[in-house]
Amino acid sequence: MNRTIKTATRIIDRIKAIPSIAHLLRATERFNDRLGSQFGAAITYFSFLSLIPILMVSFAAAGFVLASNPELLAELINKIVTSVSDPNLATTLENTVNTAIRQRTTVGLTGLLVALYSGISWMGNLREAIRAQSRDVWERNPAEEDKFYFRYIKDFISLTGLVVALIVTISLTSVAGSAQQVIVNALGLGGIVWLRPALTLIALTVSITANYFMFLWIFWMLPKQRPNLKALLKGSLLAAIGFEAIKFIMTITLPQLAQSPSGAAFGSIIGLLAFFYFFARLTLFCAAWIATAQENQKITDANSGQTPPESI
Repeated sequence: MNRTIKTATRIIDRIKAIPSIAHLLRATERFNDRLGSQFGAAITYFSFLSLIPILMVSFAAAGFVLASNPELLAELINKIVTSVSDPNLATTLENTVNTAIRQRTTVGLTGLLVALYSGISWMGNLREAIRAQSRDVWERNPAEEDKFYFRYIKDFISLTGLVVALIVTISLTSVAGSAQQVIVNALGLGGIVWLRPALTLIALTVSITANYFMFLWIFWMLPKQRPNLKALLKGSLLAAIGFEAIKFIMTITLPQLAQSPSGAAFGSIIGLLAFFYFFARLTLFCAAWIATAQENQKITDANSGQTPPESI
């Protein structure tokens, strides 16, 4: 019995000594020790709250469009009246649309200011969570803290860069998917069976590439200390593939969730919360993965005067 236990222990130790496995264990340990799940939940909370001012701005923009297009407004109201069987509900929706049009300027400006504030606060929480995973020690050094006004300026720049990166990511993915379908139809190749998997692979590659540059920007800009370039590139690729997997899983599960009565009522909210939470956890885990890479470990040990273990 003891011999079997010792053999199993040696096998487990050998598996743990494999560099990739050892790296994964270091990243998992850091992620858990530095409250990665709790930070992920906080980021999810602030992400969901940030949707409210964004919706306000969207309603205001729709109000400006409808106010300048009476025909579109009349068509929208007509669809509301004809599609809703309850006359009281139809009247309520019609009044809501008219209110959004009348108060579009106030709602738009208020929503824009609140969206800017909440977006900067969201970026600040994401920055602190990533720095908690990235720095050498868990405790935050007060001497390294930025002035509050300088911190807000940096968060605003970071938020602007992230928004631009998201727009570029979504645009590249959408344009790639639409363009390849247009090209295939123009060339009359829609009937070729093997071409569909190839097009899917091309679209997937474009999407992962766009995700890659977005995470590369996040992991380069937000940490206080610049990570090793090799570890940064590998970690960004890991995050890009993981993010694409999250989008794929959400695409499959959300329609199934919406089929149940409770899912029809709360499916979109649950889906958004799940998406934000998995995105936050993925981002923080990859930040821990980059920080615990062998390249960064050597830098940390050199600064502390220690010799890194050769096995991992």
